[in-house]
Amino acid sequence: MPDDHILNAQRRERLLAELRRHGAVRVAELAALFQVSPVTVRRDIAALAREHRLVRVHGGALLPPDPARSPAPADRLTLGMIVPDLDFFWPQVITGARTAAAVLGAGLRLRGSGYDPEEDRRQIARLLETGRLDGLLLAPDVHDDLSGIGALPVPCVLVERAAPALGPSARPLESVRNDHDAGVEAALRHLAGQGHRRVGLVVTPISPNAALIEQGFTRGRAAAGLDGDALLVRDTLRTGGDRVDEVLRACAATGTTALLVHSDPDAIALARRATETGLRVPGDLALVSYDDEVARQGEPPLTAVRPAKGQIGRMAVEMLVSRLTEGDRRPANRLQLVPSLVVRQSSLRPRH
Repeated sequence: MPDDHILNAQRRERLLAELRRHGAVRVAELAALFQVSPVTVRRDIAALAREHRLVRVHGGALLPPDPARSPAPADRLTLGMIVPDLDFFWPQVITGARTAAAVLGAGLRLRGSGYDPEEDRRQIARLLETGRLDGLLLAPDVHDDLSGIGALPVPCVLVERAAPALGPSARPLESVRNDHDAGVEAALRHLAGQGHRRVGLVVTPISPNAALIEQGFTRGRAAAGLDGDALLVRDTLRTGGDRVDEVLRACAATGTTALLVHSDPDAIALARRATETGLRVPGDLALVSYDDEVARQGEPPLTAVRPAKGQIGRMAVEMLVSRLTEGDRRPANRLQLVPSLVVRQSSLRPRH
C-alpha cells in the first residue's frame, strides 16, 4: 500500500486538476469527491499555497493569475467595484477580484447597489468623490441605460454584463461575463445523452440572467437533438406550494422527463415536492440546476451548471489593470467564459 507521502501527492495533483478545470474549488466539494475530511483538504490547500500553486481563499482556493497573461504589478492603483448583491453568486466573484488585486498590488473599494440603477449611480459618484480612483469594475442593473458609463472619467470593466455599443466619442467598454448559451447547451446535451427527448425549463424571472438562460435554452434544444416543443415556466418555486404541483402536473401532461431549473433553491423545492408525491428523481424526472450555489445540498444532490465566478472577478481586475498600465494602445477586450457542468445524482438515469 502506498505510504502517506505518495497518497498526499496524488490527492494534491487531483486537487490541482480540479482547480485547473473549474478555476475555483470548494473545500466541502473536494472532501466529498476525494472521500476525505475537510481538514485534510484544507491541509492540502495550505501546502499548495505555500508552493504558490494556488491562491487560498475562505472555503476553498483559486487559480493564481497566469504570469504569462497577467499585467505587471500595479503601483498604488485604486480600483472601485460595485456589485448588486453581497450574498448570492457575488461572494466568489468578489473573492476572485480581491485576490487578483492583492497579487497585482492594487487597492479595491467594494460597494453594493441592491439591483437599483439609481443606487448604482450614487455609488459611482461617491467612489469618484472619495479621492483617487483609477478604474471601476461594474455590474449594473441589466435593464439600466449604460450609455453614460462610457463617459465616466476613469476606465471601466463590466462584470457579468455584456458591453453595449457606445458612440464613437465614448471610451470603449470592456467586459467579462459567462457564456450562458454554452452553459445551457452543456446541460441539454447531458440530458439528451441520458435518453431524454422532452426537456423543459423553469426560470426565475427576477434573475438578471433569466433572459440569457431562456435564450440559450431556445437555441440549444436543436443542437442537443431534443424535441421542438418544450415546457417553459417563468416563475419562482422556492417557496413551494401549489405552483410546484402545477409544474409537476405540466411535466406529466406534456411528457417532459427532465427539467433545467434556474436557480438552485427552486430546483431543491421541486425535487423535494416530486419525492413527496411519489415521483423518483431522477427515475421519473431528471433535474439539472443552474448556478451551483447550494445544488449539492439537494436530495438527491443536484447536477448543476456552474457559471464561472472567481475567474470572472480575477479576470476583470487583470483586464482593468492592463488597461490602466498599457493605455489606449491595448485593444478593448470582451471575454466570455464557459460555465462547467457538475454531474451529480439528480440527472443520471438509473441502471437496471
